[in-house]
Amino acid sequence: MKVTLQNIVPNPMKDEAFSAESIWGKVCVLDSNHSYLISSDSGKGKSTLLSYIYGLRADYSGSISIDEENQKNTSIDGWSKLRTNKLSYLLQDLRLFNHLSVWDNLTLKNDLTSHKTASQIEEMLEEFGMLSKKSQLAGKLSLGQQQRVALIRCLLQPFEFLLLDEPFSKLDSELRQATRELVFEQIRQRGLTAILVTHDQSDADAAAGKVINLTHTASGKSC
Repeated sequence: MKVTLQNIVPNPMKDEAFSAESIWGKVCVLDSNHSYLISSDSGKGKSTLLSYIYGLRADYSGSISIDEENQKNTSIDGWSKLRTNKLSYLLQDLRLFNHLSVWDNLTLKNDLTSHKTASQIEEMLEEFGMLSKKSQLAGKLSLGQQQRVALIRCLLQPFEFLLLDEPFSKLDSELRQATRELVFEQIRQRGLTAILVTHDQSDADAAAGKVINLTHTASGKSC
């Protein structure tokens, strides 16, 4: 799978000037089997870029193509297939169903794909320290527990690109490190692609990815 950003500029930023290092207004190709780190100043479009790739927003000039197909020409059915089989997205607001149990939150989408067995789901819950909470309502969990459930849900579905928006921000330092290691190990073992938004340097170091620079000169290899 390949994602191509072709001269993308968010409409709210159309009158801004960008540095030579920024990918806004340029061509950037995101290939499989890599991790990417989105780098920019606050309020300069990190989360916005993820929402564009996932098709939640289209308020930009230029084009985004997935495997050579322009997103703006993708049908509703086409988006459904992409989000079921190729794109997995962890948003900052998590979007769990608070009135459902942890187990139901995890199996709701898995029932559409049958990608994982019940025993595989339980195994991942155990790895993330959440097996004892599987029958609890998601709305009754702490924010850190909710974030782990949302991460598990993302990893359970089939995907080629995993979009992560501040994926460890609600975890304490010890849990953050352990969860981060689990997530990136899963990605590397499966030979998949992650695009990471984070303000935490240790998250960025763990991702060890190429830098997608939105505003200023950043350390690392730009796309």
